[in-house]
Amino acid sequence: MNVLPASRRAAYPPPTGPRVAIVHEWLEHYAGSERVLEQLVIMYPDAAVFAIVDFMPPDQRAFLGGRPVETTFIQELPFARRYFRYYLGLMPVAVEQLDLSGFDLVISSNHAVAKGVITGPDQVHVCYVHSPMRYAWDMQAAYLRHGGMERGIKGLYARWLLHRMRNWDVRSAAGVDVFVANSTYIARRIRKVYRREAEVVYPPVDIDRFHEKDQPSRAAYVVISRMVPYKRIDLVVEAFRRMPQHVLHVAGDGPERERIEAVAKGAPNIIFRGRVSDAEVLSMMQDARAFVFAAEEDFGIAMVEAQACGTPLIVFGRGGACDIVRDGDDPEGPTGVFFGVQEADAIIAAVERFEAMRTRITAAACRANARRFSCDAFRRSMFAVVEQAMRDACPRHLGVAR
Repeated sequence: MNVLPASRRAAYPPPTGPRVAIVHEWLEHYAGSERVLEQLVIMYPDAAVFAIVDFMPPDQRAFLGGRPVETTFIQELPFARRYFRYYLGLMPVAVEQLDLSGFDLVISSNHAVAKGVITGPDQVHVCYVHSPMRYAWDMQAAYLRHGGMERGIKGLYARWLLHRMRNWDVRSAAGVDVFVANSTYIARRIRKVYRREAEVVYPPVDIDRFHEKDQPSRAAYVVISRMVPYKRIDLVVEAFRRMPQHVLHVAGDGPERERIEAVAKGAPNIIFRGRVSDAEVLSMMQDARAFVFAAEEDFGIAMVEAQACGTPLIVFGRGGACDIVRDGDDPEGPTGVFFGVQEADAIIAAVERFEAMRTRITAAACRANARRFSCDAFRRSMFAVVEQAMRDACPRHLGVAR
């Protein structure tokens, strides 16, 4: 289990402070939302942890420090280990059955249903939102299309289920005292969906693991991503096929790989690396001339990891990227460039702009920019939000007066 140094520990609540419950969505693999959970249990080492289901492999759960995780009835349903997502329609009922009555502070980590826990008037509920349910809201059409459910009985059922989920999603938002968004983009989505304002606290990134190299080559552009449709790697490959003077390394695997390789049409300047190890990811990022990213993400941790390596970014200027990249004439120094539309021509223009200004983008500026998203920055910002929520809603828990 990660333990804070003594110099930092005093900044967080002592064990005699408020009784804290952390509600996570589900535990399956250690990924982005689990990084948030990891930092929350560091902040509140005596907190109880709840989840819809817990199927986290033993070799990935060390961050939980051996603490038990209380789950819902979905844990015991048939085939839940492999197919628990198919029980989405039951998850609102399941999360509402969690008994949190013995806690002063509830922190939910939400991208589906975690915020739906029931709390009382003397409890403070702070919800950290990775995103409202994208597949139930503005991305419903894409979700149905990619799932082959645009028509037929399955499509009709999916639309009915998502309609019910939307209604529940809005209603359950009323039980949250303070919303926290992982980017200004998600804060806008919260405002659109729930008609609520949200504080912005960027997710934690282990920037110390991604560090600068003494003498990086900076010879080739790099894409590292799962090969799925919304990542739009095909556009990056098409753009570099038309720029034979620039080398592009593409790392990753997925259902789109064959189609993306066909887009390259055997271009000698485009090198497909396939699935790579963590060490190879680090090396590629450290040596990259620039990290190219064409997707619209809620945040985009890979972009921060590239910046921590001192590597510039060439990214689609929508979503969480707008919080990460310092473009153009930023007084603290640019760290990359945006392109405005998801088109190969726009990527080509962005690469040309980057080449023209490349000497103005320093590794030091990129690295300094990445520090805004460190784990320590997350803990400090999140604790400040939680402390203010406790003071505003239930000051007796912290022993403070109005």
